[in-house]
Amino acid sequence: MDYKATLNLPKTDFPMKANLVQREPELLKFWEEKKIYHEIRKKFAGKPKYILHDGPPYANGHIHLGTALNKILKDFVVKVHSMGGFDAVYVPGWDCHGLPIEHQVGLELGPQKLLMKKSEIRKLCRDFATKYVDIQREEFKRLGVFGDWENPYLTMSYDYEAVIIRELGKFMANGGLYKGLKPVYWCFSCQTALAEAEVEYHDRSSPSI
Repeated sequence: MDYKATLNLPKTDFPMKANLVQREPELLKFWEEKKIYHEIRKKFAGKPKYILHDGPPYANGHIHLGTALNKILKDFVVKVHSMGGFDAVYVPGWDCHGLPIEHQVGLELGPQKLLMKKSEIRKLCRDFATKYVDIQREEFKRLGVFGDWENPYLTMSYDYEAVIIRELGKFMANGGLYKGLKPVYWCFSCQTALAEAEVEYHDRSSPSI
């Protein structure tokens, strides 16, 4: 019995068998050429929206197991809602600011960083983030994640930054912003403030108590 005919499944040129090393690039090329994600969007246009607000990864290196698991699980959620009849749009994005990128650029520069202007270092950080946005995009595609990869949101894009400034201006106009004193974590080697999540604690035995 032909189980595909029984289930009324579409025929495919990519049967599930070995030779995955050859099959994977063929399948990825097929999705790309046929614009499968955009065809899905057309099919569900006008349906109730389901939008997953994705906390973006840092553009500071190749993806790792944690990054992959995070993105794959979110892809499951989006695809399940799409199969459920929703217009499940997925716009990927990247966090292009912050210590992880500064740190990697600092490692590459070494002592030279101390002789450079801050504007020069920021330019290198932008170039570094741009490089890894492109690298990670291709790596996520290799995982089979569907999304609007041609139009991601980047926290370093000038229009994105303009929106942040505009919203900050609204806070100021409404009196919701004030200047005060607050202790912050400071990294002496990186010469920058640290978020609480970036501080790691280790157990230590000490005779001081």
